[in-house]
Amino acid sequence: MVSFNISRFFRKRHIPDELLKSGEAKLMHISDTPDNIYPFILNIIEKIEPEYIIHTGDLVDNIKLERKPELRYKYENSLRHLLNILENSDAKIYIIPGNEDDIDILKKITTKSRILRPRSILEIEGLKLALAHEPKDLLELNDVDLKLYGHSFKIIPKGLNGLLNVNFILLPSRKILKVKYPDGTNFERGYKLMRGL
Repeated sequence: MVSFNISRFFRKRHIPDELLKSGEAKLMHISDTPDNIYPFILNIIEKIEPEYIIHTGDLVDNIKLERKPELRYKYENSLRHLLNILENSDAKIYIIPGNEDDIDILKKITTKSRILRPRSILEIEGLKLALAHEPKDLLELNDVDLKLYGHSFKIIPKGLNGLLNVNFILLPSRKILKVKYPDGTNFERGYKLMRGL
């Protein structure tokens, strides 16, 4: 597992002051998280203290269970680490499993998180959200305020892609603020090329 210097990361990356100082409730949206960025996730949760966290799948994105099911033990160990971070926060946690997740393992070790199906509609403080791992699952759901997803670099109408950024939604204003993932995150996800990003 590759690690990085968190204090250097936060000096180089800008976390909007509005996010740090806002008295509004904060919803944090992440997706496709390789295990080397778990210290970053812990640090950002401690700094921002979100009331809600939504993970739209591939919780251990550097382990591709779809292609390598023999890595289930390693996946489970890394997943325990991430769930420890998420579930020890004061946030309400919602998880949409991705194509690289093992739902049986996830159900077995989750204690506080709510596991939802793709295309779930979730209402949080008056904000109506459609949730899925893959953007294609949300295209026909239009009676919502936002569509949260990951999996690919695609942008869809009303979409908020958790693979591109850590997304924060302030409530009740619904202002969206974004924080970049650490350098090298896409490489750890298995993307060798950024395809024009």
